[in-house]
Amino acid sequence: MSNFIQLVRNEQMKLYSQIATWIMFIILGVLIIGFGIFMKVDASFLGGNVPTGDNWKQELQEQNQQLQDPEFAQSGEQIQYPSLMDVEMNEYRIENNIKPTEYDVWDFLKDNRTNVSIISLFTIIVAAGAIANEFKWGTIKLLLIRPISRTKILLSKYVSVLVFAVTMLIFLYVLSFIVGSVLFGIDSLNQTYLFRQDGNIQETQIFGHTISQYLLSSVNLLMMATFAFMISAVFRNSSLAIGVAIFLMMAGNSIVLFLAEKDWAKYILFANTDLNQFFEGTPIFSDITLGFSITILVVYYLIFLALSWIFFSKRDVASA
Repeated sequence: MSNFIQLVRNEQMKLYSQIATWIMFIILGVLIIGFGIFMKVDASFLGGNVPTGDNWKQELQEQNQQLQDPEFAQSGEQIQYPSLMDVEMNEYRIENNIKPTEYDVWDFLKDNRTNVSIISLFTIIVAAGAIANEFKWGTIKLLLIRPISRTKILLSKYVSVLVFAVTMLIFLYVLSFIVGSVLFGIDSLNQTYLFRQDGNIQETQIFGHTISQYLLSSVNLLMMATFAFMISAVFRNSSLAIGVAIFLMMAGNSIVLFLAEKDWAKYILFANTDLNQFFEGTPIFSDITLGFSITILVVYYLIFLALSWIFFSKRDVASA
C-alpha cells in the first residue's frame, strides 16, 4: 500500500511541476473573480429586486394577483419581482414563512457551477496525457522496469487524475464562496432553498444543496476524464484523446436530442450523465429512472477502465 501511495505522490509531483497545471488554476481563478466583478458591476444580471422587508408576504400576494390577472399580462407592464414569477412557489413561501433573499454568495455559488465544465476540460487534458506522454517522452520503459505491477502503475495514474479533479472542484467551490461573500454577502448560513421535484415543491438547506449540485455536475467530469484516460491507454496519443473527449463532451447532448426518438437512445452515455434531471427538472426520456442512469454509468465506467487495463497491461513496450 505504501508503494501505491508513493506512486500517486510521484504522479502529483510530476503534475504540479508543470507550468501548464498552474496556468489551469490561474485561468479558473480569473474566471471566478472576473464573473463576480461583472455581476457586481451590472446588477441587471442579478435577477432584480426581491421583497425582503416586513411586508414581503403582502408584496408577494400582490405580485401573484398580477401574474394571475389576464388583463395585466396583456397590458405589457413589467413584473416588479421578475425572479419570483412562480405563483405556486410564492404561495409556498407565504404559507411556510420562507422569506425571499437577495442575490448573495449562495446564488453566486450556484451560478459558478457552470465552471465545472471548465474543470472537465482541464481534467481531460491531464487524463489524456497521463499515459500517452510516457510513450511520447520515452519514459515508459523506465517506469515499467521498476518492481511494481503494471496494474498499480496504471491505477496510480488514474487516481492522480481524480485527485487533480477533486482539488480543482474544491478550489472552485472555496474561491467562489470567498469571492461571493466579499462581493454579495451572506444572507444566512442556514438559508432554505426551494425547488421542484416531480412537480412538487421541496425545501432543503442551501449549503447541502450547493454541495450536492457540484457533485452531480461532476458525474460528466468523471466519465469524460475516464474516457480520455482510456483513449490515452489504448492509442497512446494524447491529442486524439483530448480531441475525441472534448468533442463528445460538447456534442453529447446534441447527439442525444438528435436520436431522442430512437428506443435505444436512452442507453447512450450522455443521456444519463446529468443526474440533476432527477432532482430538479425533467428527464430527457420519461421512462428512465435514477437507478437506471446510475446502472448505465457504472457499465460505461467499468468498460472504460477495463479497456485501459487490458491495453496497458498487455502492450509490448520494447519498441516504445
